[in-house]
Amino acid sequence: MRNKFLVATFEDAESLTRAVSQARRENFRVYDVYSPFPIHGMDEALGIRRTRLPWVTFLVGLSGLIFALSLQFYTAVLDWPVNVGGKPDNSTLAFVPISFELTVLTSGLMTVAALFLRSRLFPGKRERLVVEGVTNDVFAMVLRRKDNADEMLRAREILEAHGAGEILEKEAAL
Repeated sequence: MRNKFLVATFEDAESLTRAVSQARRENFRVYDVYSPFPIHGMDEALGIRRTRLPWVTFLVGLSGLIFALSLQFYTAVLDWPVNVGGKPDNSTLAFVPISFELTVLTSGLMTVAALFLRSRLFPGKRERLVVEGVTNDVFAMVLRRKDNADEMLRAREILEAHGAGEILEKEAAL
């Protein structure tokens, strides 16, 4: 299914941020914003919630820690107890380095995997640029186009009032 979009380009980050804020105040749905560098305050202007990625990191790290402690306890106490110098089998301080390493390893790898999965990034995926030069020096905002002509006229007025250089209507599967 192909969607219809209204793509506007801007010269600078400030006019783009103002246009995004105004479009959201007018109840237009901003599909995405493209810029050659991160823009401070754009997440708030777009109304993007905080990411849940730290929760994934925490839960996977916790499960890695539990796995490391369980494995070490099982091998040192239940499966192969070795009496070394009269020390107890459950020597918790000896478990610290392996537990730390497995916690960091599992949480780091699974955070990257979750990021790639959530962002739909995979090997061989081709880039789809909405406007030429968006990765160099062009800022772009993409609005989902509605069938109502009055609303699209209002959207064009908002974009032009905030300094949109070029406004294109595109049909694509973004």
